Amino acid sequence: MCTTCGCGPHSDHHHDHEHIHDHEHIHEHEHTHGDQSHSHPHPHSHDHDHGDQHHHHDHLHDDAQPHQHSHDEAHRSKKITIEEDILAKNNRLASFNRALFKEKGILVLNLVSSPGSGKTTLLERTLRDLSGKYRCAVIEGDQQTDNDARRIAATGVPVKQINTGAGCHLDAHMVMHATEAFDLDQLDILFIENVGNLVCPAAFDLGEAHKVVVLSVTEGEDKPLKYPQMFHNSGLMLLNKVDLLPHLTFDVPQCKEYAGRVSHDLAILEVSATSGQGLDGWYGWLERELGR
Repeated sequence: MCTTCGCGPHSDHHHDHEHIHDHEHIHEHEHTHGDQSHSHPHPHSHDHDHGDQHHHHDHLHDDAQPHQHSHDEAHRSKKITIEEDILAKNNRLASFNRALFKEKGILVLNLVSSPGSGKTTLLERTLRDLSGKYRCAVIEGDQQTDNDARRIAATGVPVKQINTGAGCHLDAHMVMHATEAFDLDQLDILFIENVGNLVCPAAFDLGEAHKVVVLSVTEGEDKPLKYPQMFHNSGLMLLNKVDLLPHLTFDVPQCKEYAGRVSHDLAILEVSATSGQGLDGWYGWLERELGR
């Protein structure tokens, strides 16, 4: 999990949340929790860390044999505890987010994929095609740069950038603060484009209604088997770039069979953001989810 890949609880993510508008101006919002009023209350969890307390134990050793503590075992135990604490805190905040989104009647989708799957292009096409039908906003997650957020802003949809720095995923706390940029009473759909990564984002609930995993046909058919947690935790798989299939040896039925092994409930749609193939099915799925 994230404590083993370099983005643990003290990783350097940028919490200024650049707010990018369609007129290409970037405003940095500092969250000073003094006199600033927020659109929703913040849950607080008070954890008391007692640090490295020193407990003195008297050890009696038969036959004067040297006693050796298993530091590796202690380290593993501490690591598991830290990981459980991180996920527990995140899940509490995710529940808060989910309740808020439900209260406001917003469909929130967490878009996840490997880098280069085409999810930003797919999101651009989706926002343009749905313009005037649904009120949308986007939270854009990347380790660095606001390149994707600027592309989204060009569609005229409000977007909030989160740069995670060394972090490899968004979490519920980041999303909670990012939503302050939007008037939630004026939204129908909030798309969260997560950092390109099929591992860590699988474990972190953001409060979304569904994870939507985007897999391009330029990747391997066995991605669902290699990253089962992500595909198991997703409600929909968009098999993207199907317009390229005539030029590839990608086995679509085999890929779907692998995905079905991981999750019997995973819906699968074949789409192309470039040609528009299959997008009516994607938009129909969105409409049905909004009606739930």
